Amino acid sequence: MDVDALTAIDVHTHAEISKDGHGSLSPELFGASEEYFKAHGHRQPTIEEMAAYYRERSMAAVVFTVDAEHATGWPRISNEEVAESCAEHPDVLIPFASVDPHKGKAGVREARRLVEQYGVRGFKFHPSIQGFAPNDPLAYPLYEAIEELGVPALFHTGQTGIGAGVPGGGGIRLKYSNPMLVDDVAVDFPELRIILAHPSFPWQDEALAVANHKPYVYIDLSGWSPKYFPPQLVRYANSLLKDKVLFGSDYPVITPDRWLADFGKLEIKPEVRPKILKDNAARLLGLTGKENA
Repeated sequence: MDVDALTAIDVHTHAEISKDGHGSLSPELFGASEEYFKAHGHRQPTIEEMAAYYRERSMAAVVFTVDAEHATGWPRISNEEVAESCAEHPDVLIPFASVDPHKGKAGVREARRLVEQYGVRGFKFHPSIQGFAPNDPLAYPLYEAIEELGVPALFHTGQTGIGAGVPGGGGIRLKYSNPMLVDDVAVDFPELRIILAHPSFPWQDEALAVANHKPYVYIDLSGWSPKYFPPQLVRYANSLLKDKVLFGSDYPVITPDRWLADFGKLEIKPEVRPKILKDNAARLLGLTGKENA
């Protein structure tokens, strides 16, 4: 990956469909997400199509799915498939994995194998969909392995469009995505690099406090058009957290084209803009110059 040639690194994109056409979520939850994002009938691109999309824009993208089999009963997209597909496009794609914390020791073994044998560069957690509190000790053996492996853990925070409008929210509990629960993880695993995904409505101030207090906690800006960012998020991104805020889109429900167009209208300092769009992510992910991802 020629990092110097990239215009941006999108740290938050979803592999929504497998090679055999299996979706990462049930049709009911997908439909709720489409309605929430007003992305009716959006295409679910293959990873190969995602690579072409980002290559055309001289961008790189972190790609992951969500393993929530325990809570939803829906089979996940294989982490190995995601990693192998990304490995076919190392110039633009960076594989993350997702392991359900309920899988215990088997999940720990899988995480180690994915990093050591498949080149996975981080792990995605969605506590609300996976049905666990981030500070639940059941997840701690998995965090311990991820910390030891030296790769980041990305946590969904705040409200989610998945399950929105479905009776009972499709069984999804928003309380699990309070960033203050991740603060416990940052304390108990002090060397673990953590990304708090999204503007964390209704806990934006909590997320800013955690990222400001804990040296290895970052915030990605995915899932929202920048024109809706809370003013305190913009203020902190421009100042105290300028080295810890990351560009993320939430592709394919939000495209980087739309996100970047709205981001261009924010009052972001010229010297901070490249940090958010690429430099902070490159440093966090250990990408420099023309190293291979």
